[in-house]
Amino acid sequence: MKKSNVLKDKSYLFALRVVKMSRHLVAELKEYVLSKQVLRSGTSIGANIEEAFQGESKMDFIHKLSIANKEAFETHYWIRILRDTGLLTKSQSDSLLAECDELQRMLVAAIKTAKSRSR
Repeated sequence: MKKSNVLKDKSYLFALRVVKMSRHLVAELKEYVLSKQVLRSGTSIGANIEEAFQGESKMDFIHKLSIANKEAFETHYWIRILRDTGLLTKSQSDSLLAECDELQRMLVAAIKTAKSRSR
């Protein structure tokens, strides 16, 4: 049986939420541009984390996690835009932002750990 990884699992669940949110924005609000932006960055977090665990070296691992972290910051930005334009409610955005913040903290911790172990 495959061993579970909290970072992979949380980023995957976050991506699922982003996909559902994006579908809602398109279907209910006919919002296509911002929804596509947040969809791309929000699903890219987990994709880069998956890639990191297949890294060719410790530096490749760190690099991919760093890209995932940048995507998390971008996603955070788009969610705030969606909130502040009224496309997402405060409760919808607060929940997504909290998850995004948690992913960012986990990514920073994983990057720091990997860097300290590579010295």
